[in-house]
Amino acid sequence: MNPQENLQNTTKDQASTHHSSLKEIVRFIVVAAIVVAGVRAFIAQPFIVNGASMDPTFDSGQYLIVDQLTYHFDNPERGEVVIFKYPKDPKTFFIKRVIGLPGDTVKIERGEVTIFNETNPDGIRLDEPYVAQYHMSDDSFKVTLSPTEYFVMGDNRAQSSDSRSWGPLERDYIVGRPILRLFPPNEATVFPGEFKQNNK
Repeated sequence: MNPQENLQNTTKDQASTHHSSLKEIVRFIVVAAIVVAGVRAFIAQPFIVNGASMDPTFDSGQYLIVDQLTYHFDNPERGEVVIFKYPKDPKTFFIKRVIGLPGDTVKIERGEVTIFNETNPDGIRLDEPYVAQYHMSDDSFKVTLSPTEYFVMGDNRAQSSDSRSWGPLERDYIVGRPILRLFPPNEATVFPGEFKQNNK
């Protein structure tokens, strides 16, 4: 074998190795993209708060990670914050708090919320420490929810477009719940806004 032939073989081997490495990189990128797309579609995805409807719990511009898995196996509870598709424009996402559960009768009188259901036939007034005094509203409202409906409201009652204006929320529109607040860094928390009602 002469030196020129040896050089040609070496060049071919390098080209083959380079081509093989390139294929591996492309394959890795494709697999990674599929995994990320799957995670975003079914497990978790980012969400940026827009507007003041959940003030002071969430400020506009805060960056959240939304858990999309839990509600495939469980139902939202009263007091939980949920992200959902706006019924009048499903391409738009809203963030609100669950106030009324399926089957409840929700009564609002001068801003105070009372829930009537089988457990509380005489009604029980909700404890809502997440609503700041300066965000209270004095509206009155009453609705009975179907077995698939939820009543949601923003913590900023005076500046929230919610079930009081466009009606109860069907279960199918609920996407998930915030599990992480990542931005701003000084307010990073796990399960931000979570509040468990003692009453049912």
